[in-house]
Amino acid sequence: MNNIATPPLPRSAYLGGLAIAIGGAVLFSTKAVVAKLLYRYQLDAVTVIAFRMLFSLPLFAAIALWKMRTEAPLSTADRWRILVMGLVGYYLSSFLDFLGLQYISVGLERLILFLTPTFVLLISTLFLQHHISRRQWLALAISYAGIVLVFLHDLHGGSADVALGSTLVLGSAMAYAAYLLLSGEMVQRLGSLRLVSYAMCVSSAACIGQFFVLRPAHLLLQQPLPVYGWSLVNGLFCTVMPVLMTMMAVRRIGAGTASQAGMIGPVSTLFLGALVLGEPVTNWQLAGTGLVLAGIYLLSKKK
Repeated sequence: MNNIATPPLPRSAYLGGLAIAIGGAVLFSTKAVVAKLLYRYQLDAVTVIAFRMLFSLPLFAAIALWKMRTEAPLSTADRWRILVMGLVGYYLSSFLDFLGLQYISVGLERLILFLTPTFVLLISTLFLQHHISRRQWLALAISYAGIVLVFLHDLHGGSADVALGSTLVLGSAMAYAAYLLLSGEMVQRLGSLRLVSYAMCVSSAACIGQFFVLRPAHLLLQQPLPVYGWSLVNGLFCTVMPVLMTMMAVRRIGAGTASQAGMIGPVSTLFLGALVLGEPVTNWQLAGTGLVLAGIYLLSKKK
């Protein structure tokens, strides 16, 4: 049998894919900073997330329609799975995240969300009977030690609602971890772009519908101009573009390298929070961020 080696990726193509992965991670992390800026206009999480989905829905809907025209129809079972995944993975996860951001710093929020791979591992162990190796336990311990460090720092120097905000964002990370577990087999069958576009359409319908149930419709039309500008940034540059850039990066350099490039996210959020929002960057936060990144990197290196 002749084994044909896969030709190595040209250095320029590899660096281009790496740059796309890093750019996508930074843009997605910027979502928290943009949300904080929108909260300065007396908006709440229900309104912020509705604006975000209103600006991102047209592109995801266009992709979904294209896939519906060019791909085989979904089975009834897959339709129900996508409905559940859209409600849990994007609606519930995003809503809890934006609620939590009202109470905690963007640096702490991003670090908690960055623990999603550890929640996937723990859920797999508890419910799917997967085994956790000593190396994985060490990675979990290092990551959670970093979160505790930053949490205690913010609890001591921040508002009394830090515990509430952290709990909400923790719920967001767990919801997204459940989505990842649910989506594993479907991604292989349907493709990531098709699955994400369908799930985002479900999430958008839930977020926008929630707004009309809980808030008066005229609030969508009576906002200052910066609200629409930042919401456009939130919907296009912090939602649609990161999704597409991550998929492009995975196609070029593989999921493993792309996910490790995403580790820039918490670091970029920490410094963007300081630059744009004036949130302090302390040695305790840097130490905690370093521990979380080290733990996730160790987890990602498991064969």
